[in-house]
Amino acid sequence: MDEPSREAALSALDLLPMKILALLLALAFPAAAARIELVAGGGTKDQDAPATECALREPFGVEFNPAGEMVIVEMTKGERVLKVDAQGMLRGIAGTGVKGYSGDGGPARAAAFNGIHNLAILPGGDLLLADSFNSTLRKLETKTGVVTTISGQGKSGYAGDGGPAKDAQYSTLIQIALDPTAQHLFIADIGNKRIRRIDLASGIVETVAGNGKGGVPPDGAEAKSAPLSDPRGVVPDAAGGFYILERNGNALRYVDPAGKIQTVVGTGAKGLSGDGGPALEATMNGPKHLCLDRDGSVLIADAENHVIRRYTPQDGKITRVAGTGKRGTAGLGGDPLQCELARPHGVTIAPDGTLYITDSYNDRILRIVK
Repeated sequence: MDEPSREAALSALDLLPMKILALLLALAFPAAAARIELVAGGGTKDQDAPATECALREPFGVEFNPAGEMVIVEMTKGERVLKVDAQGMLRGIAGTGVKGYSGDGGPARAAAFNGIHNLAILPGGDLLLADSFNSTLRKLETKTGVVTTISGQGKSGYAGDGGPAKDAQYSTLIQIALDPTAQHLFIADIGNKRIRRIDLASGIVETVAGNGKGGVPPDGAEAKSAPLSDPRGVVPDAAGGFYILERNGNALRYVDPAGKIQTVVGTGAKGLSGDGGPALEATMNGPKHLCLDRDGSVLIADAENHVIRRYTPQDGKITRVAGTGKRGTAGLGGDPLQCELARPHGVTIAPDGTLYITDSYNDRILRIVK
């Protein structure tokens, strides 16, 4: 054996006791298994009580404000904006609980909404609300408690590109999401089959994907000229691109920084298959929401399959992270993969990396604890 080989062998022997020690420690102190737990909903109280003792009414979106509080929006059964404070108490922020369109310029608790699908939170803490069936974007100023409409005319339409966002028209806003710099707000304008974007500094709105016609976009096409079936979800990434989730299209698309679109998840067929393999060979069933994890992977609320899935662009694979694929309520407190979900309409990553799920038809919010 030559000298370099001898030295390499001796170095490997030197490391052997450390490897054995690491193995023994892993056997003696195994990593705690992940579990899924209830954090809000499932009770009978209204509010101003522990969140797990309160009743939620079809929760959809969840985000976290600068104070670390979880902010919740309810869909058509609730029409409210709520928060879970540092003491775990559920508090009301906005909404009367009655469907309508009113309250601009006044206290948010007296305002009426019509199907709040999602929200985004500005760095200063103000809330942006997708008042979906009013086709408006509304703002709740947390310091004053006042709500206003900052974009949309209160009726369905398509207008305003290149002009002030306040004059724009939408046709059912669904997911809204800030880019990492909080300079742009992306809007899934599902009724118009388009993704819109507001420059928050200039106040100008523009279409960044979708030509208003239904269809499957060809890979490599200009996103603004391509068809989209029903863009329900949108989230921008740190590279300057953004993901689009299509509900009936059963697919995840990606628009790169150059504005080119391609499919990255889904065959387009309805089903639940492909976990552990190439994402382009997987099937989904009515996916409704998405978010980015801190590693750049994409979490998908595959709602009609009753599961949460993860797409990792690094290797192009898809995996399941929560849900059995069967609708139900069983499994809380145990393995996330053995927990039944009804219709997970939202998935969110908290600042500390914890994954939250809004299980809307079970009227509860869950989280995965590791």
